[in-house]
Amino acid sequence: MKLYTFLALVVLIFAVSTTAKFNTLWPQPKSVEYPGNQFLITPSTFKFEIAGHTSSILNNAIKRYTTLIFRSLNNPTPHSSSLDMYYQKKRVPEPTMLGLSINVKSADTSLEIGVDEWYRLNTSSGNKSSLEANTVYGALRGLETFSQLVDSNFYLTAAIVEDEPRFKYRGFLMDPVRHYYPMNLIYQFLDSMAYAKMNVLHLHLSDDQSWPYESITFPEMSKQGAFSQRHVYTQDDIQNLQRYAKDRGIVVVPEFDTPGHTTRGFEALEPKILTDCYKEGKYIKTGPLNPTLNATFEFLDRFYEEIQEVFWSKYAHIGGDEVLHWCWDNNPEIQAWMKLHPDLKDSKDLEQYFARNLLDILGKRGLSYMVWEEIFTNGAKIQPDTIIEVWKEGTWQKVMTEVAKKGFKSVLSAPYYLNLISYGADWKKYYAVEPTDFEGGPEAEPSMLGLEVCMWSEYVDATNLISRTWPRAAAVAERMWSPKTMNNIEEAQVRIHEFRCKLLKRGIGAQPIENGANMTAPAPVPFCDDEWNVNYNPLW
Repeated sequence: MKLYTFLALVVLIFAVSTTAKFNTLWPQPKSVEYPGNQFLITPSTFKFEIAGHTSSILNNAIKRYTTLIFRSLNNPTPHSSSLDMYYQKKRVPEPTMLGLSINVKSADTSLEIGVDEWYRLNTSSGNKSSLEANTVYGALRGLETFSQLVDSNFYLTAAIVEDEPRFKYRGFLMDPVRHYYPMNLIYQFLDSMAYAKMNVLHLHLSDDQSWPYESITFPEMSKQGAFSQRHVYTQDDIQNLQRYAKDRGIVVVPEFDTPGHTTRGFEALEPKILTDCYKEGKYIKTGPLNPTLNATFEFLDRFYEEIQEVFWSKYAHIGGDEVLHWCWDNNPEIQAWMKLHPDLKDSKDLEQYFARNLLDILGKRGLSYMVWEEIFTNGAKIQPDTIIEVWKEGTWQKVMTEVAKKGFKSVLSAPYYLNLISYGADWKKYYAVEPTDFEGGPEAEPSMLGLEVCMWSEYVDATNLISRTWPRAAAVAERMWSPKTMNNIEEAQVRIHEFRCKLLKRGIGAQPIENGANMTAPAPVPFCDDEWNVNYNPLW
């Protein structure tokens, strides 16, 4: 072995053995101190106690975390983890921690983007830990931190934590349109988001491939636009999804993309509001919505009246990306209409005409909205509280600078497209991105609402959504939550490996983060117990 390789290995083993003795956290809190001791907890003696305001959200969370913390009692794994084996011999009996006292200061359980998620957790002294939060959603984040401080042998790491997120919007875009995701999978995914302290599910519910949303007002859209009637999200599904998400402090923001990406579902409407696309005078296909028809805006007005009633968030994502301008340019009826409206010089002006009308409809209804960056860059008149989602990889720094100068809130997703997979430990690429790395970015950080991970589903379905997302999305989740200074990849490597192990123990099939030859724990090969526990019954 070459000398420098040997020394690097010794340094890594020493670093892990000195920092991983006690349980690590992901995402790393804003402030955390480790006094250096541990406590034993047992299911027969440990109790969660509510000292402040209570709610069904808090009660449900206590039940969940009781199950998560003591799950290994009922689900033993066939192997002891490398870390447990290494440290079990070094442990001496610790005192017992008897409970966690939870004090939520506010009885208000309303949830929206920007809700207070601050908490203070102390597990360091006495026989009872304490958790304090202004809202129940801060308490949820604190309970997650507490659960990560307990290992599979029920040793609780002593810690003093004061924590709140760097960004208010910590989102994941889910695309159940190109491939449909069953409800149970979405529930599982919401759990995994909560474990990483993410708080917005951006649900992309329309596109050219399918229309899976069951509209009350326009039921024919899903009847003709879904892959089948088994691939539809009913009104009950939507309500159940939102209840499940709210219990985990997650806001559901629906997206119905317009005027482009509108083939399926819209083609079922009468009167027809889609544009016929021509090339060299020959019909090619159906294209974007037709902004020259009053029927287009009558539909949108009625549709968003429904969306306002069905979805709980005040925000809706209205799309606005990748409009096929050539389709409008080559449609004779649209061109004839534009000659009667000389203030609209070209298809870009027509797109802005559409955007102004749609935004007026939403404004009249009191809805706030998110848009893809094209609506901003093309100059549409938008409300001051509009959220601009910046998604184009090659130009995001420039666009973020302009958004900040104009005083709009932004969500950055451009560097975080997880569907663009690459071989190897690509989580490091996402972790290394500093979202304020643009002109004026550090000063503009207060105007940045947050970040969003995107997983478009052209080649992702229910079989690989979880494994392709996790723990790669967790790399971004830490940059969403933790302070800007929390950016050391080498230090993060140990913690994200352990977070992956925790996900596996909780039933989240997260993929490995490293080649097995690379050591991230004081054992010959870094592995997690549950890598070996395949839940499958062979058909002999």
